[in-house]
Amino acid sequence: MKGIAGRQTRGLPTAARLHVADNTGAKVVQIINVLKLGGTMRRYPSAGVGHLAKVSVKKGTPQTRRQMFNAVIVRQRRPFRRADGSWVQFEDNACVIVNERGDVQGSDIEGPVAREAAERWPRIAATAKQIV
Repeated sequence: MKGIAGRQTRGLPTAARLHVADNTGAKVVQIINVLKLGGTMRRYPSAGVGHLAKVSVKKGTPQTRRQMFNAVIVRQRRPFRRADGSWVQFEDNACVIVNERGDVQGSDIEGPVAREAAERWPRIAATAKQIV
C-alpha cells in the first residue's frame, strides 16, 4: 500500500500518566516533555509509540519517587495506523525507562511492545519478550 504515512499518531499529551513496563521500581510516571520533537508555537508537546520523553515518577519505590528519567513509549491506547493499513490499539499506555543512549535501565519488560518502538530502539527489542 503506497502513500500511507509512516508516522505515528501522538496520543499522549503532556501530563499524561503512564504505567512503567519494566522492573526499575517506578510504577506510574507522568510525561513532562517530549525530547527531540520540533514543536509548534503555543502547542503542548505530545508523544506516541517510539518517542523519547522526559518523565517524572509519581508512584514507585522511595528511591525512584519524585525523580526525572528518560522513557520510551512502548504502548498507547489511541489507535494508530501502520504502513500496511492495519490499525493497532493497546489496552494501556506504557513506557520503559531508559538512559540517554537508549539502554534499558531494568532487566525485564512486562507485556507487549509495539513493533514501531522495537524497530527504533534495538535495546528495547532485545529485552522485550513479546513484540506486536
